Amino acid sequence: MRISLLSSALLVAVLSTASPAGAEQPLPEEPVALPPAVEQGVDMVYVDPEIAVDIRWRNTKLDSVSFARYAGAPLDLIQAINPLYTELRRGLVHYQKQWGSLPQFSIPAGPKLKIGGEGKRVTLLRERLGMVPGRRFDEALRTRVADYQHVHGLRQDGTADNEVIASLNMGAEHYEHVLMINMERARRLPAPGELKRHIIVDTGSATVMMYDHDRLVGSMRAAVGAKDTQTPMMAALIRYADVNPYWNVPGSLAIKLIAPRVLEQGVGYLTERKDDVFADWSPTAVPLDPATVDWQAVKEGKLILHIRQGPGGGNSMGKIKFMMPNIFGIYLHDTPDKTVFDKDQR
Repeated sequence: MRISLLSSALLVAVLSTASPAGAEQPLPEEPVALPPAVEQGVDMVYVDPEIAVDIRWRNTKLDSVSFARYAGAPLDLIQAINPLYTELRRGLVHYQKQWGSLPQFSIPAGPKLKIGGEGKRVTLLRERLGMVPGRRFDEALRTRVADYQHVHGLRQDGTADNEVIASLNMGAEHYEHVLMINMERARRLPAPGELKRHIIVDTGSATVMMYDHDRLVGSMRAAVGAKDTQTPMMAALIRYADVNPYWNVPGSLAIKLIAPRVLEQGVGYLTERKDDVFADWSPTAVPLDPATVDWQAVKEGKLILHIRQGPGGGNSMGKIKFMMPNIFGIYLHDTPDKTVFDKDQR
């Protein structure tokens, strides 16, 4: 049984029946800082008031949750709640039985432990994983380590490297708490009967799930925010789709990627990418000749520009972008690099 232990946030995108003509104008796509409550990774941000009215009651703070008291309470038995909550609650019970009941102690760091190895650390590893005593890393231990890696989202090769040892040393209680936090997140998702067509993006499994009322009608792999640019937990209406879109390059990438490349390769780099440069992010911003820009100042963050990549095969948004106008600059979009979907960690 695979339990999603690593979810950092969930994004709910509710499909809108509004016509494009009535859609709101997109807000600037330059990301902004998240409110402190959102940084907890639990509180839901309701971008659109239309969907906040009925389900705002779910938006409580994790501060009020005592793990000793909460302990994965079966709230789904007494109130309507999203089925993902039930899956996580059952997963928590299964995890506690399979891994929480094992001896909990630390194993010293050291060389990778693999099949054929022997020694004191192998003995400790066998005991920690609930196996019969011994000093040898045999096939049974390799299988047990692989099972642990599979459940905990680690590379499944049956060897105990420092990543596996560090995970074991965090203890089962750490992962039980992670599951409980994800149950808290799932509690904020739409309950049966609350929404019609909607999409849920689970950033832990990097999966998009599409629902018609309460029925799952499709799912697909996704690539989500990286560790240092995590997708916040938010709910928004998909207002319209933009075919062959522009890409408004975030200011952080202008500093870290665009400016250094221009300094190395010249303004021809922008031409190859179909990048246009504007003086600022306002709707009336003046187009600039890239050759007149102080790109060293852009690299140092002293000059803020609006860089827009035109449509085409190399556009980072791919062929389509589903717009949910919001101050975080978050939306669902295609990508020209399909190889990203072949990865386990996306």
